Amino acid sequence: MSSKLIQPPPMAASREAISRRTGNAKMLLPFINLNGKTLSFSDNPFRLRPMCIGKVTEQSSASSPNEQQVEEEEEEDITVSQIKEELYEALQGINRGVFGVKSDKKAEIEGLVKLLECRNPTPEPTGELDKIGGCWKLIYSTITVLGSKRTKLGLRDFVSLGDLLQQIDIAQGKTVHVLKFDVRGLNLHDGEFRIVANFKIISKTSVEITYESSTIMPDQLMNIFKKNMNLLLGIFNPEGLFEISYPF
Repeated sequence: MSSKLIQPPPMAASREAISRRTGNAKMLLPFINLNGKTLSFSDNPFRLRPMCIGKVTEQSSASSPNEQQVEEEEEEDITVSQIKEELYEALQGINRGVFGVKSDKKAEIEGLVKLLECRNPTPEPTGELDKIGGCWKLIYSTITVLGSKRTKLGLRDFVSLGDLLQQIDIAQGKTVHVLKFDVRGLNLHDGEFRIVANFKIISKTSVEITYESSTIMPDQLMNIFKKNMNLLLGIFNPEGLFEISYPF
């Protein structure tokens, strides 16, 4: 792990979370809360909760017991703040990973996320849903929009993807996923795609999200995406089982 750290952005002090969707679609989703939180979701239905990343990495046959002990102690010395700073640094300039990330960068990011998950301060997050309520901003996802999908959705030329937000209403058991768009050439400064869903607690760490409805505003933006609505929903529909692996 590199010891090079930089001053985190202003929002780095706010709460974060990481979560993953179980099933076939991989979704590694670090969020940062606009009111000061962190949330994450995970993607492997057979995933074991990590005990300590430093102790489950590959062990070289040439490593001595003393060398391994030193490596483990160095991992333990890394603070949560340091991990977050390195994570924010790693996320710079990749546009949330939506349009692809090089394999070494992806491995770096997911390694840092796993280190955070090892230090999860809330082992039973669904019992403390007050930590999850509010408005969240997506800062990284393993969901990618590449090739023909990106072309069909106009994301190569005149449509730009803006903020991806998730509004969680604990009292109502609802989530609203908001994708912001900027459309050039149509006198539209912005538009948005909203997906409303319900959620219910499945276990101490996971929730099930069920799709309810979706809308695109304004109408001109709906005309652009109308023939590709199934594609848009196929990529961004939040429906599924989610494991909350690091709320803070």
